[in-house]
Parts: sequence; C-alpha cells; structure tokens
Amino acid sequence: MPLIAKTPVEKMTGPYPRRWSALLVLCLSLLIVVMANTSLMVAAPDMTMDLGLSSSDLQWIVDAYTVPYAALMLLLGSIGDKYSRRGALIIGLLIFAGGSVMGSLVDETVLVIIARAIMGVGAAVVMPATLSLLVATFPKRERARAITAWTATSGLAIAVGPLVAGWLLEDNSWGSTFLINVPIALLAVVGALVLIPPSKAEGMGRIDFVGGLLSMVSVGSLVYAAIEGPHFGWGAGPVTAAVVAVVGMVAFVAWELRHPQPLLDVRKFKERPFSGSMLAVLFFFFGTFGAIYYSTQFLQFVLGYDALQTGMRLLPLAGAVFAGAAVTGWLTPKLGMKAMVTAGMVIGTAGVFLLTLVDQGSTYNDFLVPMMLLGFAIGLSVSPATDTIMGSFPESELGVGGGANDTSLELGGSLGIAILGSLLGTAYKDKLTDLASGDLPAAALETAKDSVGGGLAVAEQIAKTPSAGPQQAQALIDAVHESFAHSVAQTSLVGGIIMAAGTLIVLAVLPGRRATDKHRQEGSAPAEKEHTKVG
Repeated sequence: MPLIAKTPVEKMTGPYPRRWSALLVLCLSLLIVVMANTSLMVAAPDMTMDLGLSSSDLQWIVDAYTVPYAALMLLLGSIGDKYSRRGALIIGLLIFAGGSVMGSLVDETVLVIIARAIMGVGAAVVMPATLSLLVATFPKRERARAITAWTATSGLAIAVGPLVAGWLLEDNSWGSTFLINVPIALLAVVGALVLIPPSKAEGMGRIDFVGGLLSMVSVGSLVYAAIEGPHFGWGAGPVTAAVVAVVGMVAFVAWELRHPQPLLDVRKFKERPFSGSMLAVLFFFFGTFGAIYYSTQFLQFVLGYDALQTGMRLLPLAGAVFAGAAVTGWLTPKLGMKAMVTAGMVIGTAGVFLLTLVDQGSTYNDFLVPMMLLGFAIGLSVSPATDTIMGSFPESELGVGGGANDTSLELGGSLGIAILGSLLGTAYKDKLTDLASGDLPAAALETAKDSVGGGLAVAEQIAKTPSAGPQQAQALIDAVHESFAHSVAQTSLVGGIIMAAGTLIVLAVLPGRRATDKHRQEGSAPAEKEHTKVG
C-alpha cells in the first residue's frame, strides 16, 4: 500500500518524500532517551560525592527512570496509535525535557529521583513512537534500512552518552548531564513538527485500559524485583513485587485472550519468528548492558580514567555498531534473519566470554576487542530482530509493536545490570574479604566491601593516617583492584553462559527463512485494509 503524506499545500501519493529527514528526527529522539541511562554511568561518582548518596540511593536514581520506562511502553504506544503518533512523540519529548530541567536544578536525592521518574515517563512515550512512526512513514522495501539506522543509533548512544557526560563534567557539575537533553529535545520537537507527517491508526476501536493497567503492574513489578532483589536482598518488598509480577502476568494473559480488542495479542507468542526475535532482543541486551556496566567501572576505578577518557574509550564500540549495521544491511537479504540474529548472538557471547580473561594487570586493550565484538553484534543482529517484531503487527498496531520491542530491550538491559551487577558485587565482596580481612578494622572493611569505589575511598583515608601510611593504603588499593578484576572475570563467565544458553534457545525457536518471510507477509497483510493513516 503506498503511504499517503500530507504536505501544507497538497496531499501527495507515494512514499513520503522527506522520510529520510524525518528519520534523523526519530533517531535524535531515540539518542537522548538511551543516553539518559548511559551518561549516568560516568556521572554517578560526582552525584554520589555531591549528594552523599548511599548505594541504595544511587540504585533508586537508576530505577526511577527504568521502572516507568519499561512498564508504560505498551499502553502509551497504543494511545499514540489511536490519537496521534507524532503528537505522542512531541508530548514525550516535552515531558522528558521537563524532567531533565528539574534534574539539573535540584540538589536533594528525593527530587532527583522524581526528576528521573518524569524522564522515564517521557521516554516510555518517545521510544514506541519512534518505531511506529518509522514503520508508518517508510514503504516496506525501505523499512529494513531505516530500522538498521534506528538500531545503530541505540548503539551510538551507548558510547556517546558517557563521552558527552565526561566532557561536560570536566568543567561543570553533574546537573549539566541532565541539562544537555533539553536543547536536543526541543530541536527534535521542532524537527517533528516540520519533517514528520501526522500519523494515526484508523478504525482502531477502544483502548484496552485494563490490559494496559495489568501490563504496567506486571512489568513494573518484575523490573523492580529484578533490580532490588539481587542488589539489596530478597526482603518483603522485592518478594512481594515478584509475586505481584507473576499474578499480574497471568491476569494479563487471561484478560488479553478474552478481550475482543486486546492491547497485545498474546497469541503472537505462538508465532516462532515473533517470540524468537523477542527472546533474542532480551538475551542480547541482558549480556551487552551488563558487560558495559562493569567494564565502564573497571576503566574508571581500576585503570584510573576520568569520565571523559572513559567515554572516549567507548567510541570503538559505536564504530563497531555501524560496521555491523552495514554488514547486516547487505547480508540479511541474502542469508535471512535467523542467520544474522544467531550469528550476532554468537559474536556477542564470545565478547562476554573474552572478559573472563580480565585480571589485575589488564589494560584497556583487554577490553577493546570484547567491546568491539559487542558493538558489532548489536549492529548485526538487533536490526533484523526488531524488523521481524515490527513486521508481526498490522499498521494499526505499530505503537504496540514498538512498545513490545522496547519492553523486551529494556527488560533485558535491566535484568543484565541487576543480575550481573549483583554477582559482581558478591564476587568482589568475597574476594576482598579473603585478601584484606586481617589488615583492616571491621568498620573500614565493611565500607571497602560495599563497592570498589568504597574500597578506594577507604584506601585514601588510610593514606592520610600517620599510623598507617601510604604502604598500607597501596596494599588495600592492590587488594581492591585484584578483587574487582576477579569479580569481572567471574561475572563474565556467568553472563557468557547465560548468553550461550539464550543463543541456543533463539536458534531453536526461530524458524528458517521461508517460514519467516511467510510470517512477515501474513503479519503485515492487514495493512492493505487502510488501517493506518499518514497525512
């Protein structure tokens, strides 16, 4: 079906003529949403010092963005489909900018958490809107290329976020890492008004708000439990959240199966191309985000790079993403989606396993190849998986399709940081206990075991104590570095095993090329009935 684009003076048939310029706006919107999390990795030390954050406070600052971000995407994507995808993008960008302004101005932990939550709500509107607008604006023959550019932008943000944050932190406070989002968001709003055509689904019917509420409760509770439980113990809060997540998910499935116009047709999970692609995105970002999370810490705390230097050393990852995107654009039409997705997962798994070789004497070069493999794998596999997920939905449900893809991505990343981060902390604590338990007072040891940053802070205090001196401080620094290197290696082993298992599962679930092509044709067939209006 040729898309219909409406210019200020006339309605034109055929593909929207300014679609590639519109794609730049969509990618710019995506960039700041992903950067909001990656920039926090290098801004966290300054925030911790300035606000006096505990590890729980810092985790809540992270979670306040992640939980609403993951929980709201399905419902907000559906609302955008019904009323206005372009309007949803603009509103989401303005909410995101408002939260960013607040975050740059406040100086209390609770207010920073609230600001991050507001940004998370904005991100939950923006993310599915970018994908739904992309698919609605581009003809089918060009969508794979456009989605490849969208995916490459996600990889670029992983490296650009720490780089921009590091540059700002050279001469400014941590609040500047929030404020940088505002001009970019406003530029994207202007670009959306000028370059992106209006788009919404026609004849969609009433929104399934009950299903939306159940999805919010179940996904939000699951993300909360996954993050809080491993980090702070399975007390009443995380256990209750896990139970609520399970009950909510069962209720959501039961409701959606009986609803005449479900928010998400859960029967789609019986379709192997869709379910296999969803699993691929989840497993992939589980390993990738987890590995980048602790690799960034190693570069800062063990190798001693500052925020800007750390960001610069992540740039090869971004370059590798673009290389992988170029390769997948060339090979996917020849070899099929399954070959590219599984190949990317194998390469990403190899990158994680290479980090098991990290030790106290490791240098940046020991991280360069794993990071490049992970970046190349992102470019190679995520684009065809996302293209398959979006191709599973009729054009009247593009926002829901984008929400489903992004929920899988965000859930995988959250689980990776939570589970692998918890394993990292446990391995570090156990190793440091073995190395330093006889050399430090109990209180100092507890502080040092809390995190690698805490251990280095204790060593700095010891260096200023006349009775101890620099030799004991250096001994503790060596013990902290050795313990953290040990924890990186052990965590990478577990992460690599999970990634390998995920690769085998995805390989078994994804069908061959013919079945996938047939699925894409059937999934997009309803589009021929004029369900979506652009213009």
